[in-house]
Amino acid sequence: MTVLSRDDVLKILHSLRLIMEEKRDYLVEIDSAMGDGDLGLTMSKGFSSIDAEIQGSEDTDIGKIFIKAGMIIARSAPSTMGTLVATGFMRGGKALSGKLELNTTDMAVFFQAFVQGLMDRGKAQPGEKTVIDSLKPAADALEANKDRDLKYALAEALKAAREGLEATRGMIAQHGRVAYYKEQSLGKVDPGATAGVYIVQGFAQALFKEE
Repeated sequence: MTVLSRDDVLKILHSLRLIMEEKRDYLVEIDSAMGDGDLGLTMSKGFSSIDAEIQGSEDTDIGKIFIKAGMIIARSAPSTMGTLVATGFMRGGKALSGKLELNTTDMAVFFQAFVQGLMDRGKAQPGEKTVIDSLKPAADALEANKDRDLKYALAEALKAAREGLEATRGMIAQHGRVAYYKEQSLGKVDPGATAGVYIVQGFAQALFKEE
């Protein structure tokens, strides 16, 4: 059974930075179609700031590390998505308070709390064409596989996140600027849900070189 250490968590945060920097322009492009066009900048700036500040941290409590990550992105990228992701990390971190290592069950707890934080803060539910539509399936996949090895569970979570993202093509946006376009949003993947996939990918790729 794979168990994650504090150092593994730092690798995850670094991986998230690399992914968001790589995908920055694409996120800007798809967000510009009907949104504010700042999603790529928000994700890149936020996770770059997290990586820069967290790597020097001496915290051994993984819950505190994730809470600090949320606080950093809230400060460095204070946009709608930045605030949502910050809330997710802080809620997830609180759920892991005192943990010095993580197993599959702990990862499921983290992502379930992360998603609940987004739903509470954003007043959104699955099916409304938001980041929740990729992260909720991922969290549920982790919960369903919490007794399996973490490598397998994360692979299933990433698969579920990608399927959730694809499903947003058939949804009509209910939140944010894109909601003004209503039916015109049909046929397009949601930018926020796209960023959600990249978050799950960051967890998997850091440890298992998932491409």
